[in-house]
Amino acid sequence: MSQEVSDAIDGFIHRLLQKAQSDKSALLIEFDPEWPSACYLDRAGNGGNVNWQPVRQSQENDWSDFEKALNIQVHPSIKSFYQCYWSDNLAAQHHFGPLELIQVWNEADFERLQQNLIGHILMKRRLKQSETLFFGLTDEEDEILCVNNQTGEVVLEQVGMEAKKVIAPNLAQFLLSIDPVIIVNSD
Repeated sequence: MSQEVSDAIDGFIHRLLQKAQSDKSALLIEFDPEWPSACYLDRAGNGGNVNWQPVRQSQENDWSDFEKALNIQVHPSIKSFYQCYWSDNLAAQHHFGPLELIQVWNEADFERLQQNLIGHILMKRRLKQSETLFFGLTDEEDEILCVNNQTGEVVLEQVGMEAKKVIAPNLAQFLLSIDPVIIVNSD
């Protein structure tokens, strides 16, 4: 499964970069020297917008402390999803509407993501709900895209509620069903 997710993300990133080639302002981000990343293609001396793009991670991020702390085995699709690229969040379109794929910008961001996922799992346990791990945001303020940690299904859930809809049988198929969207920075 994890190779399928990796291949699907590669395809999504490839389509994103193809779309971005036609617009020089497509992948711009404000440079922050306090928030380093391999994604920066330019370095701005004193702020300003710079070009960026997703960059393949050279080594896998470690999930062992996360899994040990929660006594859980993280679904391989989620591990693969967050271990492929360093990237800013990525806009996409699905038949149900616009969404944003959550990504990690650097190692510190990966640690922050794990802390947020721990909070999410603890909330699900407290509410006696199926354990899910989020990977995307929707245009609806409190609806998120998650992977059911037991089944691997992609589900749409309202924060604090049991998942209400299965969107795809697995993360790889979901990633293949979405199209990248270029958000042009108007600055």
